[in-house]
Amino acid sequence: MDPGTHFVFGTHNDHGFVVSATASMPAHLAHWFLVREQFEPVPGSPGLYRLTEPERDEPRRTRQAARDLRRHGYAVHVDADVALAPASPPRPHRPNRLAERRSRIARAAAGQSSQRRAAPTASPPPARPIPPKPTYAPTVHLTASATGRSQ
Repeated sequence: MDPGTHFVFGTHNDHGFVVSATASMPAHLAHWFLVREQFEPVPGSPGLYRLTEPERDEPRRTRQAARDLRRHGYAVHVDADVALAPASPPRPHRPNRLAERRSRIARAAAGQSSQRRAAPTASPPPARPIPPKPTYAPTVHLTASATGRSQ
């Protein structure tokens, strides 16, 4: 192993895929990177991290973490058992619910609404005639009270 290596990936009998930082990597920085790469500290083993949710595509996620750390400029050593581990079988295809919903909305928007039906073929009912304007102005008589106040 190269003396400038920062991270070492391998397998452990009890914890599955694990990673540890070498002495050339500050512990707090290694912890920060590994937690973001979905690794968690192994209780009782300082400096050793195991993959969270190991049943969920362990080999691929471990190789992806190694690639990400290399992309950040760190020297990474990956044991052969990690590099050559078979990929998990593909997960069953789950339909994309968002795409289905958008497709239904698009079909509904393109179709004709049942609320806006075509105009009826019969003629509309006749309108009521407007009464003619009166030729005179109506007169309103107001009476004044004796006290001068309205009641």
